[in-house]
Amino acid sequence: MISSRDNARVKRWARLQQDARSRRQEGRAIVEGPRLVAEALQAGLEPLSLLVSESGLRQAQIQQLLAEREPVVLSDSVFKLVAQAETPQGIAAEIAIPKIEKAGDCVFLEGVQDPSNVGAIVRSAAAFGVGALVLDRACADAWGPKALRAGMGGHFRIGIRQGGDLLSELEKFDGAVVCTAARGGQVLGEAVLQDRLGWVFGSEAHGVSSAIQERAQLMVRIPMDAAVESLNVAAAAAICLYEGFRRKEIGL
Repeated sequence: MISSRDNARVKRWARLQQDARSRRQEGRAIVEGPRLVAEALQAGLEPLSLLVSESGLRQAQIQQLLAEREPVVLSDSVFKLVAQAETPQGIAAEIAIPKIEKAGDCVFLEGVQDPSNVGAIVRSAAAFGVGALVLDRACADAWGPKALRAGMGGHFRIGIRQGGDLLSELEKFDGAVVCTAARGGQVLGEAVLQDRLGWVFGSEAHGVSSAIQERAQLMVRIPMDAAVESLNVAAAAAICLYEGFRRKEIGL
């Protein structure tokens, strides 16, 4: 059992949790809690290290997840250095960030800085058959702890790329680029949503930039009460992705 706060491995795991640059450089991330660890295992991601707290080792749910795997046991106080949840759940896993290639629609995010919104969009994208998510440099890191918790396992079902120039990515995209707008554009329910779609969502503060809007083939808006200025970006994304998925499901 590791009980020293100065242990080099513990410091590295804590750094992976706290530092997006370290995650990008190493291509590693920490998933935390029985739900996310189970989702990673179900997706075929074998942990590079399976971390369990001393008290977590006694939990039946965690014992089932361990199966024949040999965990690294940390004292409860040391596990808290690695855990990012307010109430640590007793298990975490270091994984290699997966490189998933999947066909289908694509989501492009511009300047979405709230990691919980990024994670919620990942979750919706996975639920509604999106193949890939592309984030620009200004977005929160999709593999940070808050984004992973909000994604609820969606990270293991779609391809995620981050850090590229969004205009260049859109130029390479072989489908119709659809931007959302608070005003103007076609009502979502009346828009033609066919073939492969590239949905673009921007930050709540600034929306989608004019340069990206000029690249779009279609601008859509979600009708809502005039007293409400805008929707949360994650909510808007969920509505749009559901509508695109629904059209494909019923053949429209």
